[in-house]
Amino acid sequence: MTEVSSEPSELARAQAGDGDAFSRLVEPLRPQLHAHCYRMLGSSYDADDALQEALLRAWRGLGRFEGRSSLRSWLYTVATRTCLDAAGARGRRALPIDLGPSSERAVLEGEPVTDVAWLGPYAAIGLGDDVSPASRYEQREAVELAFVAALQHLPGNQRAALLLFDVLGFSAAEIAAIMDTSTTSVNSALARARRVIAARVPEHSQQQSLRAIGDVRVREVVAGYATALENGDADLLVSLLTEDVTWSMPPLPSWYAGVEAVMDHAVRVPMTCGSWQHRATTANGQPALACYLRPTGQDEYVAWSINVLTLRDGRIADITSFIGAEHFHTLGVPVTAG
Repeated sequence: MTEVSSEPSELARAQAGDGDAFSRLVEPLRPQLHAHCYRMLGSSYDADDALQEALLRAWRGLGRFEGRSSLRSWLYTVATRTCLDAAGARGRRALPIDLGPSSERAVLEGEPVTDVAWLGPYAAIGLGDDVSPASRYEQREAVELAFVAALQHLPGNQRAALLLFDVLGFSAAEIAAIMDTSTTSVNSALARARRVIAARVPEHSQQQSLRAIGDVRVREVVAGYATALENGDADLLVSLLTEDVTWSMPPLPSWYAGVEAVMDHAVRVPMTCGSWQHRATTANGQPALACYLRPTGQDEYVAWSINVLTLRDGRIADITSFIGAEHFHTLGVPVTAG
């Protein structure tokens, strides 16, 4: 775990009103705190707002920090309570699979659904950079799409308890103090949360699958996917997909399951709507592509979607296309091709 500088003089300066000292104290934990807020809320933008609010609360309340726990624990207490307030006000985020059954054929006239709080991708920039490779692996595993999507099916208290215990390593007693409840309640929340997560998250994490596949094959799959769409090569795309592949495109509500339905969508929509360019990137600790579309009859490529790929056994098992230029900003990816 990352340790926060806790020199008494630095803390004393911060408690006396030195904002720079406070910034130096919290800066080492900022990436991990932001990731915690993302896991809790399912949106990088919500995480930005929650972390800003949490640090403001921490700054205003720093004079009351008596050192009975570590500064790290206290900051996570403030961040968790801030996220619980935000989650209670907004509700959980969703993916198309949460809204209804899959479509067997391409939906050609789909309209975005704007009254749903959609799950968003995550950059994970700097996450785990200052820890061991094993810890970095675990931190990236905990922002994978399947895990964060499953978290959204938990009530706020169960979500917080699971993250604090299984991801961040707090004890049940520490979590009880953070959430102002009993250890018994924490253990009960953990048991219920683990049952839900086990039913919704694959047995092998994406990090485990990527390690087993190897970097060379991962790059081949990503490049092949881009080539298939850019050239309209249906045979190549089919060769890259698992039989049970799924494809969803929030904020469009329709989604597809199985290679036949996915290919019907691919051939009738993305392979016929214009020309594509792609830029390899990462999101949620997974391989991803920034997709730029030049619609038929137009001259310029526009930022269209961030496609996050989930791989299994060397093939693509899931495609989540986050449509919208705002996701390019989230990942720090250029909004223009070239």
